[in-house]
Amino acid sequence: MKKNLIFTLLTIIGISAGAQNPAPIENSSVKWYTVQEAEKLTKQDPRPLFIDTYTDWCGWCKKMDKDTFTNPVISDILNNKYYPVKFNAEGNESITFFGQTFVNDGKSGKAHQLAVALLQGQLSYPTVVFLIPQKDGKIHTSPVPGYRAPKDMEILLSFFADGAYDKQSFEEYQKTFQGKVK
Repeated sequence: MKKNLIFTLLTIIGISAGAQNPAPIENSSVKWYTVQEAEKLTKQDPRPLFIDTYTDWCGWCKKMDKDTFTNPVISDILNNKYYPVKFNAEGNESITFFGQTFVNDGKSGKAHQLAVALLQGQLSYPTVVFLIPQKDGKIHTSPVPGYRAPKDMEILLSFFADGAYDKQSFEEYQKTFQGKVK
């Protein structure tokens, strides 16, 4: 029941969150937002949210920060087609999301309740989550676990930003995708 409530909350657009300061990434030109900042921006100018769910101890998260998010093609897509958010899945601050407050109460180990909701209970890091507003007021939610090199991330970012997820499978999209990352 609780899982269904959280999933329902994720399927309805409207994000109101506590301020969690994104971790700075050395040499990255991505403009990272807190969930609260992204919520405010998406109300003014609707765009998909891209949430990088990470932990401080995750080596693959740090590798993705260093290799992927510093790539100029990736940062350009994130800055211009998304509101990119860094979210520490083990943070301790309370975050209000669509009127429900999520905390890190220790019931899911070190994981924050919002991380559990965003990742649909599949706690794996890094996981990026695409939250895409729909015309009917709902939001398409797609968590994608695992490290992604720049070339792979470009395909994912384009697939969701271009709305291709609504028209074809990811496998079909990959076959014809012409990326800029070498």
